[in-house]
Amino acid sequence: MTSERMEFKTEVKQLLDLMIHSLYSHKEVFLRELISNASDAIDRARYESLTNSEILQAGSGWKIKLIIDKDAGTLTVRDNGIGMTHDEIIESLGTIARSGTKEFLEALKQQEVKDNPELIGQFGVGFYSSFMVADSITVLSRRAGSKEARGIKWESTGDGTFTIDEVEKESRGTDVVLHLREEEKMYLSEWEIRSVVKKYSDFIEHPIVMDVEKEVESELKKGEKVKVREEETLNSMKALWLKEKSEVGAEEYNDFYKHISHDFHPPAKVIHYKAEGTSEFAALMFIPSTAPVNMLYKDFKFGPTLYVKRVRIMDHCEDLIPQYLRFMRGVVDSSDLPLNVSREILQNNRQVDIIKNSITKKVLETLEEMRDNDYDAYIKVYGEFGRVLKEGVHFDFSRRESIADLLLFASTKSQDGKLRTLKDYVDGMKEGQEEIYYIVGSSLSDAANSPYLEAFKQKEYEVIYMTDDIDDFIFNGFEYKGKKMHSITRGDIALDKEKTGQIEETKKRYAKLIDLIKETLSEDVKDVRLSGRLTDTVCCLVADEGDLDPAMERLLKAMGQDLPPMKRILELNPSHQLFATMNGIFEKEEASSELKAYIRLLYDQALVLEGSKPKDPAAFSKAIARMMVENAEKK
Repeated sequence: MTSERMEFKTEVKQLLDLMIHSLYSHKEVFLRELISNASDAIDRARYESLTNSEILQAGSGWKIKLIIDKDAGTLTVRDNGIGMTHDEIIESLGTIARSGTKEFLEALKQQEVKDNPELIGQFGVGFYSSFMVADSITVLSRRAGSKEARGIKWESTGDGTFTIDEVEKESRGTDVVLHLREEEKMYLSEWEIRSVVKKYSDFIEHPIVMDVEKEVESELKKGEKVKVREEETLNSMKALWLKEKSEVGAEEYNDFYKHISHDFHPPAKVIHYKAEGTSEFAALMFIPSTAPVNMLYKDFKFGPTLYVKRVRIMDHCEDLIPQYLRFMRGVVDSSDLPLNVSREILQNNRQVDIIKNSITKKVLETLEEMRDNDYDAYIKVYGEFGRVLKEGVHFDFSRRESIADLLLFASTKSQDGKLRTLKDYVDGMKEGQEEIYYIVGSSLSDAANSPYLEAFKQKEYEVIYMTDDIDDFIFNGFEYKGKKMHSITRGDIALDKEKTGQIEETKKRYAKLIDLIKETLSEDVKDVRLSGRLTDTVCCLVADEGDLDPAMERLLKAMGQDLPPMKRILELNPSHQLFATMNGIFEKEEASSELKAYIRLLYDQALVLEGSKPKDPAAFSKAIARMMVENAEKK
């Protein structure tokens, strides 16, 4: 086979340029990533060997070997795992066929990323981190099960190209040979390698070995010491999840969490338990203290690593946890599932449902306990994952109220920045109040300063501020403790029965003016009516009961959704002086051009108040300026 020279895909070129020319505080993560890749390769070979005995190789146990060659200036990470074919090595090392690649590159360009090496592991681009310490990399690989002693050689200097050759390779698996830069030769130190393995990879379940120099008794001369090189295992290989909680310290939990999550921050909470009875399994789950940067991406991989009788089956078992708990990290080891379990078998397995229900219940109970007993810690966790947790209200019908109990909100009754629960709201409802009121806003200040709140503040009715983009979708029509949630920007609202009677009288008195406003704005609004929610502001736009909240409509349009035109209802404050002034003009001259200009101005003002642009910003600006001049001249 002749040597092939090929170019990296565009995104890999960008990635390599950033890796090589940027400075990182934690360059040693390259070794963690290579060891993790080697462990994955062994797991895959081990799993495939259950149904294909040709994968196995006589006389060789599974292991990862680190080889230091100080003379050549190379560090090799060798595994006897699944290996790669010609096409697989091109696909794996020549392109990044993973979701979130563009987002990762953007994140990597930000200055703070150099202090957040967990990003490399989170986005699955760990192999390329080796170019932070190596000026060239050679990869030798032979697919397990191949009967010929031939392998594939991949080489690159990170210049945008790589070469592929065929080579002789006696054993299965992959060797990654790093030709270290002069300034990175510290990674040829046995002490340095031992330290990095202990820090990042102590919990890898396969032995990580290295030939080390030792002094032993001479067999020829008694009492004399001689130096020999012996293979030593560097990691503990502890199956931490199978140990009793009392046997595991906080530092061990933290180290294991960092190993499986690629997160440098310690977890906020550890959930470690064993289930016995109808289903036997061990679970070691972690609530992170910080959210993964790609958690909200469509193709974000979630779910604990699944083991069956200590054999690693799959990395992200999504069937074991609901999507609204996708921030959870951990390991589940089952004694009841078959070793050759597949995703198809998982989806129809009763044991999987039992495990999922158990883990979900345990996580929700733990969050509830944190809320009640460690509020400060819970606030931080909720700040990271509250938006995702809310999804459970919509998707998990059987647990929706217990999930709603975990949610925290700012409201018109929040004091000193303390958030409130829905239970707090219901417990403090006014006599005769039948609904839980909320307002959707792009920010807390926008919601808190909204004119839609006027009547609610006057009546001292609490209104919850909703600022997450999914809030209205989740809570519109949701019932909590028999109380329906209602957006104050949607539908007709009458808080005061006495005022309702006054509005009806006013409506009769100003019926002709209201008809003129309807006629003038017929192309823009669905209806015009007098408002029961305004006390100071002259007008506002509200959605009809079954329509989208204006904030949700703007969000969907920003996401590229093609929505049909939705007319809203213009509400007028019957007690505002401007309304009486307009009626005076109407009584003098029904077809007044000044009156129609006021009507257009009212509508534009309502658009501005809801956070939209006036229909004709230039005309709106001119009208405001003209009125300012006229007012000044009168004085």
